[in-house]
Amino acid sequence: MFRKPFCFFRIPGILLFSLLPFLACFGQNSPKTDSTYLLKPDRVFDGHDLHQNWAVVVQGDRILMAGPANTITPPANARTITLAGQTLMPGLIEGHSHLLLHPYNETSWNDQVLKESDALRVARATVHARNTLLAGFTTARDLGSEGAEYADVGLKQAIEQNIIPGPRMLVAGKAIIATGSYGPKGFDPAFEVPQGAEAADGVDNIIRVVRDQIGKGADIIKVYADYRWGPNGEALPTFTVAELKLMVEVAASSGRPVVAHASTPEGMRRAAEAGVETIEHGDSGTPEVFKLMAKKGVALCPTLAAGDAILQYNGWRKGQDPEPARITQKRESLKAALSAKVPLCVGGDVGVFTHGDNARELELLVDYGVPTLDVLRAATAGNAKLFHLDQKLGKIQKGLLADLISVDGNPLQDISATRKVRLVMKGGVLYKQP
Repeated sequence: MFRKPFCFFRIPGILLFSLLPFLACFGQNSPKTDSTYLLKPDRVFDGHDLHQNWAVVVQGDRILMAGPANTITPPANARTITLAGQTLMPGLIEGHSHLLLHPYNETSWNDQVLKESDALRVARATVHARNTLLAGFTTARDLGSEGAEYADVGLKQAIEQNIIPGPRMLVAGKAIIATGSYGPKGFDPAFEVPQGAEAADGVDNIIRVVRDQIGKGADIIKVYADYRWGPNGEALPTFTVAELKLMVEVAASSGRPVVAHASTPEGMRRAAEAGVETIEHGDSGTPEVFKLMAKKGVALCPTLAAGDAILQYNGWRKGQDPEPARITQKRESLKAALSAKVPLCVGGDVGVFTHGDNARELELLVDYGVPTLDVLRAATAGNAKLFHLDQKLGKIQKGLLADLISVDGNPLQDISATRKVRLVMKGGVLYKQP
């Protein structure tokens, strides 16, 4: 539910955002960061450990105090919020989202890219951003606009300027593909069909494209290190190691990381050798590749929820039918990655499935054998460190940004508690409360 600072206008069954009244209302009630709160939950997960009988004081946009309740003396003007039966924890961090996509069982990826206007996609994305935040994900790494140009940059700016509610965002803009490798495909070669990402080939063009994406607002450079462009439609590597290294070198000179979509052993190997920071998907990773990733400190974002969703869209009756081979393979590859001690990034590829259902990835990680404590650590402090945000957020610690959520119950006992979000605070501003 919304609470101030947001205004909305309701007609039965429809939520209408009337632009001028909404902006006027929002301007009068812009998020204030001068409030002081004393938060008193049953327990606190600080991003690393669970503590009983702790309290947290928030002043302005920062955490002022955190520790045993009997040691906390809040300022006299603090407003007390008692969170009975709840666990207070850092805001969750979504590691792989596409706010400009919506579930493929609603509209296929091809039709979203080719037939939906950017205006329609942005309007829908504002709702996705709100739903992500209210689900307890206060930060999101958005890995590609999928044909919507730099609309993700504008979405990030709208959130930062308090025009719309949403998570803090790290955005990748267009993303980079090798010519001829990506989609949409299957059209008369005489036509130039809009693509879901930007092509770059050869030294000069790669340098130009990376720099241009940075100049237009990309926080991250995302590259498709392999894709389904083999003779029989199978996934094969797209860029050479030298090309990937060039992207990493150019991006690094501006202080930006490169992340890679890769599912084949060779695509993953090339990306890891080149120095990318995370590999997305990694479905067919081998023990040898995971050993290399661990050696180089390259994290894996397995995106379990995307594959799970697509298989169900294609007819798999989960819980009734036997697990498809793709799920069995994914279980084995994740187990191999964990055995090799590859750093874990938590991100579901949200957009393939519903925004706001982000906790699905956490539940699947536990189902695939990752200890619940490790999942919670990875989705908070772990992702913050991987994304170079750990000096700002990801833990409940004095001086860090007050990005906090509370959930009913104890998520260490039942990971599905992360769906039962009662309080959402971002930068000291309450967006949802009991």
